[in-house]
Order: sequence, then C-alpha cells, then structure tokens
Amino acid sequence: MTPADSASPAASAPEAKAPPAAFGKGFVLDAWYFVALSRDVAPGSLKRHELLGEPVLVGRTKAGQVFAMRDICPHRAAPLSAGRVVEKPGEGETVECCYHGWRFRPDGVCAAIPSLVEDQAYEPDRIRVRSYAVRESQGMVFVWITSDPRGAGEPDHEPPQFPGVVGGEAKLVEWMDFESHIDHAVVGLMDPAHGPYVHQQWWWRSEHSMHEKAKAFEPRELGFSMVRHAPSSNSRAYKLLGGAPATEITFRLPGYRWEHIQVGPKQVLALTCLTPITENRTRITQIFWSDHWIFNIAKPFLRMGVVAFLKQDGGMVNLQNEGLRYDPALIWIDDADKQAKWYQQLKREWSKSRAEGRPFANPVKPATLRWKS
Repeated sequence: MTPADSASPAASAPEAKAPPAAFGKGFVLDAWYFVALSRDVAPGSLKRHELLGEPVLVGRTKAGQVFAMRDICPHRAAPLSAGRVVEKPGEGETVECCYHGWRFRPDGVCAAIPSLVEDQAYEPDRIRVRSYAVRESQGMVFVWITSDPRGAGEPDHEPPQFPGVVGGEAKLVEWMDFESHIDHAVVGLMDPAHGPYVHQQWWWRSEHSMHEKAKAFEPRELGFSMVRHAPSSNSRAYKLLGGAPATEITFRLPGYRWEHIQVGPKQVLALTCLTPITENRTRITQIFWSDHWIFNIAKPFLRMGVVAFLKQDGGMVNLQNEGLRYDPALIWIDDADKQAKWYQQLKREWSKSRAEGRPFANPVKPATLRWKS
C-alpha cells in the first residue's frame, strides 16, 4: 500500500468505541491539531487553549521544552495557566498553581504539595493532571487528541509535513473564530462554487466571470489533492506572481488545507489550519510562507484580502446557522460537492479503522471533477 492508502493501525485500540459521528457532530480523534506557532510559545510561558471542548494548557519550560496538560488543577479546579513556571531543587521545572502552590511536572505528575508537613505521608506523585503529547514541527505546535478517555497511549503517527515552508518564519498569519462545527467549516473551505457569490473582490472573481472547470484529484495521506495545475484564468491575484505559476491544493484530516504554488524555483505556501474549540466554534488560522520577492511587497494587500475573505466566510457561516438550527437534511451534488463527500467518507473510515484496530484505507479514488465557478 502507498501512504495515500493507509496509515498505521492503533496500537491498542479500546475494544468498544462509539460509531462514527453524524455530519456536524463529534470530532476526529487520535489526531494532531494545530494550536500555535512555535514563536508564540515563549520560554517560561503558560497559555490556556480550548480544544474539542477541553481546557488545555500549552507551555514551554525555560529550558525550551513544549508541553501540554489539562488546564485544571485537581485540588480546587483553578486554571494552571494562571500560575507560573518555577524551578525547585530536585524537581526540575514545574507548573505552580496560583491558588495553593501545587506543582506539576510537564508530564502532569504532581511534584509537590507545599501545605504538607514532614510527618504527613501523602504521596504527591500519585496525583496526575492529564497530559497531552506535543510536537513542534516546521515552526508550529501540534497537540495529539486521543480517543482513549484515560488519555493513555502514544501517538502512532507524526504531524503532517507541509511542502513549501520556506524563507524562515511565516510571512503572514491571520486567524478568526467561526461559530461553526468543524465539519461545516471544512466543507465551506473546500467548496469550489461559493467563491463568485461570497468573495466578490475586483482582484479575485465574480459571478460574471464564471466558467466551467475540470480538475484532476488524487488520494493523498489521510486526504486528497487537486493535482498540480495552472491557476484558473479568472483568479486575477495569481497574475501578480508572474511567470507560469502551478498550484496544488491538498486536504488532510483532521482539518488542514494547503495550496502550494511554484513559480520557477520560487514557492508560496498558503496553509489553513482548522482547530475545533468547541462543538460549535472553530478557529481558522491562515499561515503563509514564501521566498518569492513580490511577497514582501504584496504583503499588506494580501493581509487585507485574507481578512476580507475570513470576514465574508464568517458572515456566511452566521447566515447558514440560521438554517442549521432547524437541523435540516442537506443535499450534496456532484461534482461541486464531491470534496465534501470525500471528507465525510474520510472521517467515517478513520473512525472505523481506529475502532477495528486496522490500517486506514483511503476511500478517495482518482477522479476528474467538473463544475462552474
């Protein structure tokens, strides 16, 4: 099997797991979620995040180790992120709770309870805060969310590697929270037909420039790609890059979409990370890298465009929610909605493969899709 067809099976999947959730419900588990850029996690810092409805502290020791744990002190429920990183003899660096000074190592094990006296035989290391596996990769921090309710088990695959992370640190980062389940955010992101109606900038496209398109797609690891092609003639912004740009657009579970553009030896990577905060809120983070000379010149205009796109998509999500609160049946059509169908198939297969302890089998098959936009 190729990487596009399979992934490692769960090492020790629980015997009974819930069936795959319906569209707009539940989350992809046993997966890496983007939480922050590495540069935003400073040494000695503690920051509260919310992932899949759970409070998660993401911090870095003064020595540089990134860690994550549940952001609730088991003593009296104060957020550990409100504390500080301290170093005591024999303990190493720990997170000190702001309420009673309980200290926890980066792996979540309690190192000390200051209120105990010497003849009290309570063993602090029997107390543990749930910890999360963390990886730093390509200047980003990812947190592993397991399906095991005990929080046990090590990740059996690594975070995705993205092509085109060039030119040092990210050139441009923008984010926005959408009042939406991640499923609706994902299919909105990959929807090829909404652009002329929702994004009507002069430099992009409009309903008056719509024409038929045919794009080839292939399976990729945990997802699929619109294979490398020349940008659409009615996408005027690409002309700023000059030369003959060729772009490939990829989606990967649980919520990553990236467009990798090559113009001769130069590259642009536009990465979108979807991070579910709660059942009804999703953070959309857009990150750009490039070693193309024009990128620095165009950056202020690109920022305005990215913000405009996010606001327009966010506004449409709010309108969509007016209908979704009545839980209507949704109609999916080919070929414009085929990517949305693939996403749902990928989610179902991922959940089933984990529950059954077998390799993931990518349900996406090579195809050419046609639509107007």
